[in-house]
Amino acid sequence: MNSTSFEHLERATERRVREFMPTFPVPIEVRNQARVHLWFEDYFGIPYPPLKSPEEAIARYASATHAVGIRLMKEDDRMDIFAPYGLEDIFSMVIRPNYELPNKATHDRKAERAKAVWPELTVVPWAEAGT
Repeated sequence: MNSTSFEHLERATERRVREFMPTFPVPIEVRNQARVHLWFEDYFGIPYPPLKSPEEAIARYASATHAVGIRLMKEDDRMDIFAPYGLEDIFSMVIRPNYELPNKATHDRKAERAKAVWPELTVVPWAEAGT
């Protein structure tokens, strides 16, 4: 399958998710994480090595607060949660940068977009967050 076919599938999946959740207040993005290294540097201007696992992708999200993955385990309907930076910021309504990649612009853009929806959010600026 070529790159255009994958992009088409990602857009179709995004449409289906948006149709299922029409009032969701923020944009929904669907990306095949196994392909991100193919376009990331052209789009963001920084290198993105190929991933070895879904967990590695999640750990690279621009905001540590967003670095959460949930998987339904088919064998027992249990939810498996992967949150390498914890869940405290989500429950405290804090958006904190993730320094795994030098992606300040994406963190700032996503934090601003979230703050417009939830004004009570605290956004930790990139320079003040520490590592």
